[in-house]
Amino acid sequence: MTKQRVFNRLDDFITIARKGKEVELTVVLDKRLFKRKFGPSTMGDSGDEIDTYILAANYFFVGEGKTHEFTKFYAFGFEGDSPSAVQSEIDVANERLKMDYTRLRDANIVFLEKFFRISSDGNIIN
Repeated sequence: MTKQRVFNRLDDFITIARKGKEVELTVVLDKRLFKRKFGPSTMGDSGDEIDTYILAANYFFVGEGKTHEFTKFYAFGFEGDSPSAVQSEIDVANERLKMDYTRLRDANIVFLEKFFRISSDGNIIN
């Protein structure tokens, strides 16, 4: 029986690339919206909802003849946050992206770096 290898971390692809195998990468940034419900014994009334978001990167790797996709989350926030809070969340996400990009580049994986930005009207641009 052949064991199928699961690729679901950056380190999996970094390991392959460090062994001299070619790995192609595309990064797509994403702002995922969802509603967070409050449970009992939390701030707000049970059942209340608040609009939140997660800043994520979708990684599309081609290596060993197959395409692999996974998502990594970098920061989260609340819709309606002040521009300074949004900028802070973007800064956290971008610093974490920079660390991962450095690791990927050090393994000789070539890709286009993308970062989150804030528009003049306070929205997140990915």
